[in-house]
Amino acid sequence: MAFTAADVKTLREMTSVGMMDCKKALTECDGDMDKAVEWLREKGLAKAAKKAGRIAAEGMSYALVEGTVGALVEVNCETDFCAKSDLFVAFVKDIAKAVIDANPADVDALMNAKYPGSELTVAETMPEKVMSIGENLQIRRFVRFDTNASIGYVHAGGKIGVLVNLAVNGDADVTEIGKNVAMQIAALSPRFWDKSQVTEEVLAEEKKVALALMDADPKMASKPEAVKEKIVMGKMNKFYEENCLLQMEFVRADIFTGSVEKYIADAGKKLGVEVKFVDAVRYMTGEGIEKKQEDFAAEVAAQMNMGK
Repeated sequence: MAFTAADVKTLREMTSVGMMDCKKALTECDGDMDKAVEWLREKGLAKAAKKAGRIAAEGMSYALVEGTVGALVEVNCETDFCAKSDLFVAFVKDIAKAVIDANPADVDALMNAKYPGSELTVAETMPEKVMSIGENLQIRRFVRFDTNASIGYVHAGGKIGVLVNLAVNGDADVTEIGKNVAMQIAALSPRFWDKSQVTEEVLAEEKKVALALMDADPKMASKPEAVKEKIVMGKMNKFYEENCLLQMEFVRADIFTGSVEKYIADAGKKLGVEVKFVDAVRYMTGEGIEKKQEDFAAEVAAQMNMGK
């Protein structure tokens, strides 16, 4: 299967590995992207790569909480200049409010919901908003929690939005706990919330990569297979700590040392309540949306030819 310069670019963005190594990986794997990622990892060149593309698109992710209801929305526009404008920001906040008020099942239902402060629906209001804001607008996705305690966090003016849901046994304001957890999610983007969510397929892949790396190390290759297996099993704890939110080291060492799960329990205890993590959603604005291709592919192609 042939591959293009754009494929090399995508693989480089997914793995942070050099361009020529990415080209070699795709060549070795006959253009198969997933196999190329695994090939790079087995060579020790890349850590686990997320399949979601990092291609950017403009807009804003925004979290709103009213009482026991929390909403997280992503709305897209055409330019970064627009995304920072007061009119667009106000529009995104209104859409979050509409999600809270109407509890729509999906984006289509949201479009038929009442626009806040108006007798018109969201769909009926959109043309006027497009004209006043001056760009095409798209409501991409949303999530809504209406039980437990929800805490929202918006990073970098809406580049990342997080909504955390905590179960609280008792009466206390857990906003600070939720915000600290949300900040960790925004910064590190865990693949899983808890190690119990890691599938057997993922574990098998991690074990395969770990064994391949040991086989490539002269000092480790000669060890008995049983010994290698024990070493690999020990590495799984490290995998959980790097990929599972609750098992991760809490990043704010200035207020707590230990895992995120232990931080939540400890912080709740200090408030006189029991707090447990239930769920969370993280939106990176524009994640996975294809934008207009610039001349980058041609630039990569030229560099690839120079490396031959």
